[in-house]
Parts: sequence; structure tokens; C-alpha cells
Amino acid sequence: MKIDGGCHCGAIAYEAEVDPDKTSICHCIDCQQLTGTAFRVTVPAPEEHYRITKGTSKIYIKTAASGARRAQAFCGECGTHLYATSVGDGPKVYGIRVGTARQREQLIPRKQIWHRSALPWLPEFEGTMIVEEQ
Repeated sequence: MKIDGGCHCGAIAYEAEVDPDKTSICHCIDCQQLTGTAFRVTVPAPEEHYRITKGTSKIYIKTAASGARRAQAFCGECGTHLYATSVGDGPKVYGIRVGTARQREQLIPRKQIWHRSALPWLPEFEGTMIVEEQ
């Protein structure tokens, strides 16, 4: 599926090819903090299927509890989080933030990860596979 989107202020735009069935919810504490809310919804795109068409994102390198480093891309003007990807050599997969895609209504989560960190007041998301960690 082809998607396109960008940040809130319009300084950054992108296009990508994704598999909508791979859309997922992450409940990890880092995602809660970085989004300022209860979870983050992403859809992956391999490096060869993701392209920034306008602007340049800022990068913040996050180190997870596992020691893994992740590049968190956001707009330096409005702060919109755009994607996360691995740091270093090797093929990249961009975890596109679903809220930034114009086609977000079609990107329905099929899986929940780090469910053990899910906030207890959240409703159940029926039809999703649940993974307690990642």
C-alpha cells in the first residue's frame, strides 16, 4: 500500500510503501514518554520503500533498556515524531508513526507489543495479537 504524509506544520513530507497488516501498537514506557500518551502506533517500511520528499528531520538517539540504540526522527519546527529506525550499519526499517500518514484510517493495528506495560485503563483492542514484550 502506498502512503504519504508528514509533520503537523508541513516542513517535512514523505512517501512510503507499507504492508498495512504489519501495523502495530507499542505500549513500552519509552513510547509512552516519547509520545506523551499511552502508546504509539507504527507501520514498518523497508529503507528502499521510504523516502522523505520535503525537509530534513532532526534525530534523537534513544538507548533502550536492552542497550539497543534507535534513531527517533522528528520535525525540528513542530516536534511531530515521524519514524524510528536502527542506528549503525545494515539495512534499515523505518517504523513510521501512523498518525503522520494521510491514510491513517486504513492502517489498523493487528498486533500489540510490550503489552505488559499497557496502562490498565486502556480498552481492549479486539482482533490484535498480544505480545507481552517484543
